[in-house]
Amino acid sequence: MLNKEKKILIVEDEPSLVFTLRDTLEAEHYSVSVVSDGSEVMAQIEREEPDLMILDLMLPNKSGYDICSEIREQKYTFPIIMLTARDQEIDKVTGLNIGADDYITKPFGVKELLARIKARLRRANAYSKTGPAEILKLGSVKIVLNESRVYKPENVTVELSTREVEIIEYLLSHANSPISRDDLLEKVWRYEYSTNTRTVDVHISKLRAKVEMNPDDPKYLVTLHGVGYMLKLN
Repeated sequence: MLNKEKKILIVEDEPSLVFTLRDTLEAEHYSVSVVSDGSEVMAQIEREEPDLMILDLMLPNKSGYDICSEIREQKYTFPIIMLTARDQEIDKVTGLNIGADDYITKPFGVKELLARIKARLRRANAYSKTGPAEILKLGSVKIVLNESRVYKPENVTVELSTREVEIIEYLLSHANSPISRDDLLEKVWRYEYSTNTRTVDVHISKLRAKVEMNPDDPKYLVTLHGVGYMLKLN
């Protein structure tokens, strides 16, 4: 599939950076659009339905955090790569916790950004509706990975984010085996582990609420105290 079939939305208000990003991505044959005002992002998403977003944190009228939260609340699951001039861990963790798939700190190398974009698009494409069906059954709950959806009894349907699908995929590849938090951070987030980070716990808690019939007494996505988590399939 040619890159020009993939639509990337840049949300950034720094003209020189916008110029560089657009020029770089169009040279790679992506279809590129730009929004510089935070209040205009959701309307652009509805018009364009992008395949990936590059989102700056500091924007006029609405912050990148608020935009990211709204996107996920509206059930859009396309990958979001956050751009930030901040180098504090808490800023990165906050972005990941509210639904960003990746982050990159300014200044950054163009090759690194392109690699992250390609990786996220490959991952998202693996679970596109045109891909092969991958179904995981947890009791009466059915998870259709290529649809990013959970089907529960009584016609209840729940959407999964790209990140949540990645977590399930990784846990499924190590089913019935303990997986530590730092392992999940490294393999799913590709993010250096820190004992101050609750990123994994927050995501697992949200995911458990989606895939378990009784999240307070989980049967499948279980916590191993002092170790991490495990997907129990027997």
